[in-house]
Amino acid sequence: MIKEMKPLTLAEAKQLVNANKIENEEIQKYFKKFMKLKAKDVAEMKKELEALDNHKVKPEHIVKVIDFLPEDASDINKIFNDVSLDENEIKQITDIVRKFK
Repeated sequence: MIKEMKPLTLAEAKQLVNANKIENEEIQKYFKKFMKLKAKDVAEMKKELEALDNHKVKPEHIVKVIDFLPEDASDINKIFNDVSLDENEIKQITDIVRKFK
């Protein structure tokens, strides 16, 4: 039964898988291959992105930013394809991403 639906970063998904003691070698390889940040850094980055308090930045955008770590405005615009961010908003996001790379 589904109790709640919310977007998760890869680090959060890995924690959930490990907490439920799901032991699947392919799943663990997937996490190892695609996770770019440690769980501690993910939590800090998520807090900073949420602290922007921008109504355009939705939870699903935050998860994508954390998982993909966009490097420039072009990459960010691919994530935020449903809204239009101005230069200042893009700069705020790229500054946060750069701190954690």
